[in-house]
Amino acid sequence: MIAALRRHWPEYLIEAALLAAFMASACTFAVLLEHPDSAWRQALDAPLLRRLLMGLAMGLTAVALIYSPAGKRSGAHFNPAVTLTFLRLGKVAAVDAGFYVLFQCVGGVLGVALASLLLGDALAAPQVDYVATRPGPLGQAVAFAAEFGIAALLMTVVLVFSSRARLERYTGLVAGSLVALYITFEAPLSGMSMNPARTLASALPAHDWAHLWIYVLAPLLGMLAASEIVLATKAAAPHCAKLHHQNTQRCIFCGARGGDAP
Repeated sequence: MIAALRRHWPEYLIEAALLAAFMASACTFAVLLEHPDSAWRQALDAPLLRRLLMGLAMGLTAVALIYSPAGKRSGAHFNPAVTLTFLRLGKVAAVDAGFYVLFQCVGGVLGVALASLLLGDALAAPQVDYVATRPGPLGQAVAFAAEFGIAALLMTVVLVFSSRARLERYTGLVAGSLVALYITFEAPLSGMSMNPARTLASALPAHDWAHLWIYVLAPLLGMLAASEIVLATKAAAPHCAKLHHQNTQRCIFCGARGGDAP
């Protein structure tokens, strides 16, 4: 464990920074689009239009992080469910997966904390509430099913694209596009988390733990279901756990370009 931390600490810190940046972006755009005193909120009365803009903002944020030099270095998981799915597929060492999950959770919390310092009381307003994810009016069962479904679809797409040489470079673009679509159309059902660390980061300052189990279990089970289909059907699996592998950054998963993976 200590050896892995000594060798791979840059990747662990990057994972924390990536989710911190994602959460800071989510908080900022949520205040702009949902706070009642925001000029954007006053000009955009239609919830669907605001969700569309939020989806575009967060989809572009995800794409930018995945294709950034930092994202190319760590593999740009910034989601425990993604990391644990690659662990199930044998693409991540257990110790690296453990540190990735830990640093992702810490990074998400720090991202919301930073946004709170910058945005002040606006982030705590009921209409924003630290971008906490909660079930929609159809209830917990629908929220759970929706989170499971969107997570399974996202991971299926990631595995299909990242396992094919001619499609691999587009994995991040497709993932970001799905994030945008999910926020636009699925958010009313579950709040669109798909990421246990992302929901935890908002639940802490919002003091809302009632539905956390949904956003821990459903995304993880959905993504693992996608991996089980790959294993059961013996379909082509990605050779590595990076979402973008065609770059010059080292890889701690497969040992490419100076990486020291076992």
